[in-house]
Amino acid sequence: MERVVYQQMAELDERHWWYRARREIIADLIRREAKLPADARILEIGSGTGHNLPMLSGFGHVDALELDEEARALSEKRLGRKVMSSPLPELAGVPDKDYDLIGAFDVIEHIDDDMAAIASIATKLKRGGRFIMTVPAHQWMWTAHDVANHHKRRYSKRALRQLIEGSPLKLERVGYFNSLLFPLAVAERTASKLRGNDNGDVNLPPKILNSALETVFAAERHLVGRIPMPPGLSLFAVAAAR
Repeated sequence: MERVVYQQMAELDERHWWYRARREIIADLIRREAKLPADARILEIGSGTGHNLPMLSGFGHVDALELDEEARALSEKRLGRKVMSSPLPELAGVPDKDYDLIGAFDVIEHIDDDMAAIASIATKLKRGGRFIMTVPAHQWMWTAHDVANHHKRRYSKRALRQLIEGSPLKLERVGYFNSLLFPLAVAERTASKLRGNDNGDVNLPPKILNSALETVFAAERHLVGRIPMPPGLSLFAVAAAR
């Protein structure tokens, strides 16, 4: 990702509605879908500035992996110990068959060979361990934000399903989220392109709007994984190691 993206993440990950609500949705998915033991071992691949690590630590012992040096330093500060730096798909130094849960939250879209990445992740899970991933949806929604984040692709629901089904993992659930705000997002991105303002920056909305967007997005935690959601800005998948 561009340096400015990490800087924005570090500045906004505790306050911006998207980061805050997404953490709630991911936590609820883990709680319902991962079936973790009390002493669960967890790995987050692509921890960024570490903003998910405190949440994940509520489910067990957490390890993390982040390639960017400055972001990794922030992750280490939040985690309180060393964060690994091995890239996908190699994952050199990450122990095999060691984890009850591996998370990759808006990470796989950055990887050239996503199929090799998923196959490698599968080798790091205990038998029956879960892999939970999120990715951006709809290639037609490609903007400067994707360019700044060095995305290789956005996914359709069908493509994400095929990715997991073509891997050693067993797909358990796949679906959209960030659906309630999807019409608003489409309108905003279309207007930005028409204004010539498609610059990829992420800004903190005014306090009242930020709170309202967080409330709406976070409300999806009661629905995601329970019922099929209409098209949204993002997709999730839950898969198990055989």
